[in-house]
Amino acid sequence: MNFKAVIFDLDGTLLDTLEDIANSTNKVLNSNGFPTHPLNRYCNFAGSGLEVLINRVLPEGRRDEATIEKCVQGFREDYKQNWNIKTKPYDGIADLLDTLNDRKIKLAVLSNKPHDFTLQCVNDMLSNWHFERVQGLHEGLHPKPDPAGAQQIADFLKLSPGEILYVGDTDIDMETATAAGMFPCGVLWGFRSKKELEESGARALIEHPSEILNLLD
Repeated sequence: MNFKAVIFDLDGTLLDTLEDIANSTNKVLNSNGFPTHPLNRYCNFAGSGLEVLINRVLPEGRRDEATIEKCVQGFREDYKQNWNIKTKPYDGIADLLDTLNDRKIKLAVLSNKPHDFTLQCVNDMLSNWHFERVQGLHEGLHPKPDPAGAQQIADFLKLSPGEILYVGDTDIDMETATAAGMFPCGVLWGFRSKKELEESGARALIEHPSEILNLLD
């Protein structure tokens, strides 16, 4: 397939961020007197943006705007200091990015993580590789699965959507790729299940980062 660029999701795709996200969220819940959640629950809590994450973890009767805003701010303060305690690239990502850079394949990141945290993660953990664009969620941009962010990256790269391989670990990523006219590739090392990825439109499923290269040959 003649793909000229790859757009990656971040959390659950390039970086294993789940434990740091869970720890910061649980600290905020605990400090406000709310029940915390086990790590595995965060596989489904995360992925749709920070405000949605907080809404999902709060008790049903406490999902009012003021409480969500307070907990979002608390999360931001803690995560800014502790985002990289456990976070690391998944096995095989470094070798994959080496090869993609060597092949001059254009790379980008599109995440529902807040834009400032997305930049921080990429700049600190993935600085050895060149990404044409790194885009997190910010004011004025609808979260994935809205395809606007992916389409903006395609325009920036001066490529048609059909020339772009979109790689992610959730239904949101597969739906984003499909809506944007890109090729959706689901990864099985991330936060969600094979069944979810298949049902949400994945046209390829991979178990190791190196398998992405098979889609480019």
